[in-house]
Amino acid sequence: MTLKTLPEIRAGRMPETFAFEADPEAFDRWSSGISAAQAPENTISILDVIGEDIFGEGVTSRRVSAALRRIGDQEVYVDINSPGGNFFEGVAIYNMLRQHSQKVHVRILGLAASAASVIAMAGDDIQIGRAGFLMIHNAWVIALGNRHDMREAADVLEPFDDAMASVYAAQSGVEKAQIAEWMDQEKWFNGDQAVEVGLATSLLPADAVAEGEPKDRTQNSTKKVDTLLAKAGMPRSERRALLGDIKGGTRGAAPHVTHDADDWTAAAEQLITAIRS
Repeated sequence: MTLKTLPEIRAGRMPETFAFEADPEAFDRWSSGISAAQAPENTISILDVIGEDIFGEGVTSRRVSAALRRIGDQEVYVDINSPGGNFFEGVAIYNMLRQHSQKVHVRILGLAASAASVIAMAGDDIQIGRAGFLMIHNAWVIALGNRHDMREAADVLEPFDDAMASVYAAQSGVEKAQIAEWMDQEKWFNGDQAVEVGLATSLLPADAVAEGEPKDRTQNSTKKVDTLLAKAGMPRSERRALLGDIKGGTRGAAPHVTHDADDWTAAAEQLITAIRS
């Protein structure tokens, strides 16, 4: 058996001035109800944001490492439906999978965006649903600080983008310069397009994907609000406290009311306007 030789992505320590978050557009286009109709044995499911979010949820490298230890020296299947998230966690998961001693089968069930698309590239074969999407872009972060911090953030991100371009190029056979141009454009590929350019090897059978109701609608809406607040520059600790108050209420506050996604988004946009003013 011959396994692909894929580049390693080296990621140092993340500067304190910025944090990796899921791209708001990717999060908006993510359907969390998509899953596998039937999962093969030794499957690792990546069906959430990458990295631990402010609610303690998400797919982490620690969890994937534990799953790989359990599977041992056997072939592994990786099912993906994720809007991306923490770049460092995505890189760690990618490196673990590329170092696995046996074949890695990746199945993109719905969406593999941003950090999740990097993870997908660790597959020796990559299947994608015809109605699925793969999105590649430059590393996306929330940065805070003065002009020196901003320059440092750009300097830190540049080698990451170059490393990702190398990974996409190695998997697809497309020239690295073309990949870099696609990343600059935040390029979206549907299933057929991903196969055509080599970012996936084949289409998934139609009966391999199941689409159910989105997971906890309120929780998903809250995550979307969290992403919008992050984009506005609010630090994670403050977002955690604020959303905790909104969801659970505080002593003496008005009774808790559950909103739908549109209400949450409108509230977030109003809050962001207030923060910026």
